[in-house]
Amino acid sequence: MSLLVVGLSHRTAPVGVLERAALTGDVPTRLLHDAAATATVAEAALVNTCNRIELYADVDKFHAGVAELSLLLAHHSGVDLEELTSHLYVHYEDRAVHHLFSVACGLDSMVVGEGQILGQLRDALARAQEEHTAGRGLNELFQQALRVGKRAHSETGIDKAGQSLVTFGLEQIAAGAGEIAGKRALVVGAGSMSSLAAATLVRAGIGELLIANRTPERAERLAANLGARTVDFAKVPETLADVDLVISCTGAAGVVISAEDIAAAVAVRTGERAQNWAETPLAFLDLAMPRDVDHDVHELPGALLVDLESLSHAHAATPGAGDVDAVTGIVAEEVAAFGAAQRAARIAPTVVALRAMASEVVLSELGRLNTRLPDLDERTRAEVSQTVKRVVDKLLHAPTVRVKQLAAEPGGASYADALRELFDLDPAAVQAVSGTPIGAQAKPSAGAPR
Repeated sequence: MSLLVVGLSHRTAPVGVLERAALTGDVPTRLLHDAAATATVAEAALVNTCNRIELYADVDKFHAGVAELSLLLAHHSGVDLEELTSHLYVHYEDRAVHHLFSVACGLDSMVVGEGQILGQLRDALARAQEEHTAGRGLNELFQQALRVGKRAHSETGIDKAGQSLVTFGLEQIAAGAGEIAGKRALVVGAGSMSSLAAATLVRAGIGELLIANRTPERAERLAANLGARTVDFAKVPETLADVDLVISCTGAAGVVISAEDIAAAVAVRTGERAQNWAETPLAFLDLAMPRDVDHDVHELPGALLVDLESLSHAHAATPGAGDVDAVTGIVAEEVAAFGAAQRAARIAPTVVALRAMASEVVLSELGRLNTRLPDLDERTRAEVSQTVKRVVDKLLHAPTVRVKQLAAEPGGASYADALRELFDLDPAAVQAVSGTPIGAQAKPSAGAPR
């Protein structure tokens, strides 16, 4: 597998660009199929979260793969290719593996160490499997990334380096609008992020929790699980004045809560009906991409808006955790081990084909012996047969064990080429073992893209 990742995230693109590039509805599925259908891509998977869009692909040509995946991202996101290119990053082979493992460990997250990314990677793999765009290569890669992420969280204190995006956002809300406990909150949306936010509010001791969603059934299920009650989605604007905190994370393409609706709610809160709320801002935590809450609310007196952009700035100012170094070491170790295993696996079909050829030679020669010496008794014939097989096995044992060890090192694929040349192995025999063409087994290293 020659792994290529092309993507953009909060590290390379401003929130405005991420917002415009957000993939919603059936767009991620169409993008996956279009990527897998390109001439250079054998497998494809898409990591699509509120602050990153990454295409992972097994490609046979580096430059063509970068061009095709970049074009597809631009086409499906609706962002002009020239503008999008300035925000894209590209990783290849070992560097691509390193990037994915770092993402899985939370090292590349907006909030370092957050564990939600593991679920998002699991969802990305599941989608690729369901759409039949991921094969053995990406399956193994993502499964290993999930294991590395779990290892980082179990062996280090990386969780202490940062919290989930929801927890960190609520900390920012508490800093500007007072403690969460005892307040009334409205959660808009009933997807995975909204569900996490609602559960976090319950654990924080929220006084009353309301759930609103375009699909009432989903809102009712979430509310039943958390002891909350539902609100008609159409009545969200008029409900704003009756709560202290709103968390919104829907898949809508445009603004869900307007500045006008919030201004009206603030006016009610600071009016005759709610004089006691006058000094407490109406707080909004917007975790959607594209944003649910009008950005102009940042300038509205009486309201506090914490969104992905402000979260990014706030977390950039927090000190890093010492465990980050430990996780970085784990990632480096796991990348090296994964690369060695992949390189060793590439030579396995050649070794199997070599042993199969040796077996055929033994059987052929024993057949000739039977023809020339038909009078040999069965005991002698069996002893001769075992002796010949032991000689061949011993002759092949050291070279095949050593070549597997050498193949695990960078550039080890050349040893498979040498074996095929030295023993004149039939390419079709090797392909029959591996299921892949010979040319696909010896790909260039990360430092030598084509």
